[in-house]
Amino acid sequence: MLYSLYLHIPFCTHRCAYCDFNTYAGQETMIPAYVDALIREINFIRRQITSDQLPVSTLFFGGGTPSLLSPPQFDSILSSIRSAFALTPDPEITIEANPGTVTYEDLLRLREIGINRISFGVQSANPFELRMLERTHTFFDVIQAVTSARKAGFGNLNLDLIYGLPEQTLASWRTTVRRILDLHPEHISAYALTLEHGTPFGRWASKGLLPLPDPDLAAEMYEWLEETLEAEGYFHYEISNWAKDESGKKKDEPRAEPSSFSLQPLSFQCRHNLQYWRSLPYLGLGAGAHGYAGGYRYSNVLRIKTYIERLTNYQFTNYPFPLSPAAVNRHRQTLEDDMSEYMLNNLRLVEAGVAEADFRSRFGRGLLEVYGREVEELLRSGLLEHQEGVYRLTPRGRLLGNQVFVRFV
Repeated sequence: MLYSLYLHIPFCTHRCAYCDFNTYAGQETMIPAYVDALIREINFIRRQITSDQLPVSTLFFGGGTPSLLSPPQFDSILSSIRSAFALTPDPEITIEANPGTVTYEDLLRLREIGINRISFGVQSANPFELRMLERTHTFFDVIQAVTSARKAGFGNLNLDLIYGLPEQTLASWRTTVRRILDLHPEHISAYALTLEHGTPFGRWASKGLLPLPDPDLAAEMYEWLEETLEAEGYFHYEISNWAKDESGKKKDEPRAEPSSFSLQPLSFQCRHNLQYWRSLPYLGLGAGAHGYAGGYRYSNVLRIKTYIERLTNYQFTNYPFPLSPAAVNRHRQTLEDDMSEYMLNNLRLVEAGVAEADFRSRFGRGLLEVYGREVEELLRSGLLEHQEGVYRLTPRGRLLGNQVFVRFV
């Protein structure tokens, strides 16, 4: 069984008004101590593994703004990971980056130490929308960052977008997408804005200070994006994610479809995120990181200072794998938990969906034996479709995904 590692880097120069992630601005002086604590957590997990080294195929540095770390700090973390785990010969190693925080020299060094995929948080090409989102970069920074990454040798770039913004028009969205396509990324992620409780956006909207996004317009933006990216040779493999396939074939050209439950993605699908969507094990390291392995779902302490203290001052006790002194929540998974989460995750996969054979292989029970009533209702309502033993969301089901997922909670 291959594992993945998620490493959370919770530092930002500015916390955006819509952000609900575990991030902190103005604490960059704690980065060196945080890197040391992260390495301690890596080594702690290694000591828990009594058999051979755990095989790991993907690493993902998320945040926050991981690109605030220096290349030598990344090198130290990666050296610890290589000592602690058995990396596959071709691991996918991703960092998230703010386009305004990278230089060619740093990108070149990151590529040299083994990082081979970058996810740039672009969000929009529209200056007004970037200011509204409180992003600190411009679209010129995006162009410069992509150009520098290509020059440094990166051949696998993701660009993140947000749609359904307050007062965003369809014309503005189309302009953003077309400008993104001019940069020829291998992967595009696009997420509808969610007004999260506790964020400035959420508070402003509740007080009537921020127009609520138009859900019908957001649906129109999503449908236009689907059609446009397919015509440009992108494979729609997950509700919010598109990737170039092996040859970048256009819409009407034949392409090899993935197996309904194959573990091998087409070339530029995000292998790390597929680990989540296929309900496969991953370790969460760092402040606020979540993990799923060894029969547990767990999460680490949120605050940076507390995380550092826990990894610096812990007394050796018997933590079950994969928990570390940073873990503050853990849940021992039941079969019912795993089956429910499997449905929620795998139904996000546009083509692969939920395969009856894979479900039975995982859980020793038939899919319809467990979820027959729910599946039949979703088929009748036109939110699911069934073909050759695979259940997938319909185009309408992708727009109303939460109405599908709630049936399996």
